[in-house]
Amino acid sequence: MILQDEDITTKIENDWKRLNTLAHYQVPDGSVVALVSKQVTAYNAVNNSTVSRTSASKYENMIRYTGSPDSLRSRTPMITPDLESGVKMWHLVKNHEHGDQKEGDRGSKMVSEIYLTRLLATKGTLQKFVDDLFETIFSTAHRGSALPLAIKYMFDFLDEQADKHGIHDPHVRHTWKSNCLPLRFWVNMIKNPQFVFDIHKNSITDACLSVVAQTFMDSCSTSEHRLGKDSPSNKLLYAKDIPSYKNWVERYYSDIGKMPAISDQDMNAYLAEQSRMHMNEFNTVSALSEIFSYVGKYSEEILGPLDHDDQCGKQKLAYKLEQVITLMSLDS
Repeated sequence: MILQDEDITTKIENDWKRLNTLAHYQVPDGSVVALVSKQVTAYNAVNNSTVSRTSASKYENMIRYTGSPDSLRSRTPMITPDLESGVKMWHLVKNHEHGDQKEGDRGSKMVSEIYLTRLLATKGTLQKFVDDLFETIFSTAHRGSALPLAIKYMFDFLDEQADKHGIHDPHVRHTWKSNCLPLRFWVNMIKNPQFVFDIHKNSITDACLSVVAQTFMDSCSTSEHRLGKDSPSNKLLYAKDIPSYKNWVERYYSDIGKMPAISDQDMNAYLAEQSRMHMNEFNTVSALSEIFSYVGKYSEEILGPLDHDDQCGKQKLAYKLEQVITLMSLDS
């Protein structure tokens, strides 16, 4: 038996013709089917009649229908109305159910329930890798190398600033740390792996990584993760996992806070060593130029605190910076 999109059994109701489905043919679960090459339809015949039957035109015709799944789906005649008879085609969802869709967009709106099992199956396949990634990022004891001194130094600096300004709300400190490292650095790496690896990120991979990145951001948030029936499926996917991920983030910040403080001397030695190790990998002149463009834009905001800070005053940093700005302005 050959299953066709349209035949004499195709149902028509109120000028709507529904394409045949497996349910229409009453195909039971476990049945064996075979896929055959798509036959030339009247739609394709009309389009093909506009070009010659030479080998070049055949090649041209192939190019016309070569593209991404989205472009193929948007060009398919499956839901194109029959202008002569006025009959409109539909498959799973009728076009009037999403009237804001412009002509030329994807031919039909995909029913989310159809893809729910696929989403869950894909999530199950990737779950271990996502867990391993999050656990590695939010861990100080189970990583391949020791926690970088810069992270400990930066987090201690944020805690010192909170104490200095009388900020005792733990949510504020948590948010500061999240904005400095996980949300500023790691989200960018998760969303754009091509920054680190020599790989091509297609649209499907980008969509999947966006879900992981959104889950990562939700895990760093201190606000309650509220979901409802109208919440997007990408948020519902990891709804049960996010509380555990949030615990990992809180434990990570707590473990770093319990580590011995890094002295200024140790930090300076660490930075000097890093500079020595990577001295041939960066253009220092270009880096200084980028830093100066930032300093020039926010000179008043930078010079003010340098004038009022005792340690900076002893080193005359404000005066030195003003000299740099003056010299650079003369050169320009």
